[in-house]
Parts: sequence; structure tokens; C-alpha cells
Amino acid sequence: MGLTEGIERTDEFRVENDLMTDVDGTLPLPVLSTPGMISMMEWAATQLVADELPDQHATVGFEVCIKHVGGALEGALCTVRAQLREVIDERKLRFDVEVREGERTIGVGTHERRVVDRAGFGS
Repeated sequence: MGLTEGIERTDEFRVENDLMTDVDGTLPLPVLSTPGMISMMEWAATQLVADELPDQHATVGFEVCIKHVGGALEGALCTVRAQLREVIDERKLRFDVEVREGERTIGVGTHERRVVDRAGFGS
């Protein structure tokens, strides 16, 4: 397995559609939801290591520790960054993750994924 600690990936995304919430009408404008932000963090971590996994292997998330510290309005262009911080027993992957809108931090934390054999998945 070619997983190297320290590799990272940064992608852009727009705050729209299923990534947003207005908290059941309690906010005057839709914003990036916490689940939407975490979804983008998990996606970036998944994509970062996908091509480095052995054949017939994938990753599944099992832990997130995220702080949502800023708001991003509908239409905002954000960046998501994932960095592979630690590989344990070639199976457990720990990532540092972050979402920013320009210079502002929107969310930050860690995410952990496990390498699984797709052939035995679900059995």
C-alpha cells in the first residue's frame, strides 16, 4: 500500500443544494450546514487516498471530530483540505481536515477512516 503520511488534497466547492440549511426556517438565509461541511471533508479524505489503495479495497469513515466555527452563505466558494496525518497498521487512517471561505476558517478537525476489503464488505 502506498499511503504516505503528509500527503494532502485541496478542492473547491460551492455552497448549494444539499449542502445547505436554513435550520427549518429559523435563519434568514441558507448557509452551509454542519452535515454538508462534514460530507465535503469526508469526500476529500476519501479522494486523497483512493488511488493509493490496493486493488479491491476502499475506505469507510468511523470517526469525525469537527468544529464548525464560521458561516458560509449560499453560493459561497469554499475550499476543503484533507491531509493524511497518520497511518496505523496500514488500516487506520487519520486525517486533518479543514473548510475555508477565502481566508476565513469555516470548519476544522480530524477524520478517521478504515481500509476495508470490498470483496468481504457487508458479509
